[in-house]
Amino acid sequence: MTSLDIAFLATGAITVAAALLAVTTRHLVHSALWLVLALGGLAGCYLVLGAELVALVQVLVYVGAVVVLVIFAMMLTRAPIGPSPDHSTSRLHRLLAAVLGAGVTALLLAVLLPLGGEAVARTPVSTNGIAEDIFGTWVWPFEALSLLLLIALIGAFAVSRLTRPAGEVRR
Repeated sequence: MTSLDIAFLATGAITVAAALLAVTTRHLVHSALWLVLALGGLAGCYLVLGAELVALVQVLVYVGAVVVLVIFAMMLTRAPIGPSPDHSTSRLHRLLAAVLGAGVTALLLAVLLPLGGEAVARTPVSTNGIAEDIFGTWVWPFEALSLLLLIALIGAFAVSRLTRPAGEVRR
C-alpha cells in the first residue's frame, strides 16, 4: 500500500463520515457545514488522484456556490436553527431508512467489488481534454443546473415573503 493509497483512504473516510453526519444531524445549519466538509473531502480525493482541475471546480462550484446557496435559502426562509419537531420523523421511519440504505449499500458492494480486480495503470489526462469535455459536451447541463439553482433561490425568496393569516405567529 503506497502513501497515495493511505491518503486516499484517509480523505475518503473523512468524506464518508462527514456525509453521514450531514444527513443524520437534526440541525440544518450543522448539516450544511458537514456538507461543506464532505464536499471538501471529495475535492481532496480528486487531488490525491491527480485531477487538480476537477478538485478546483469541486471547491469553486459545490463548496463555494451550492453550499452558500443552501445557507442563503435557509436564511431567506427563516428555517429553524435548532432541531425542529416539524422536520423530524418517527423512529420506525428512521430505522426503515437505515435498513434500506444498508441494503442498497450491500447491493452496490456485491456488484462493484468483484469488478475491482487488479489496479488499473494511471493514464495522464490533460487539462485541455477535461476543459473540452466540461465546456463542450457538458456545457448545457451545467447551464441548466445553474438556472435551476437560480429558480430555487427565487422560489425561496418568494416563499419567505408570503403573508400569513392574522392569528399565526412567525417562528
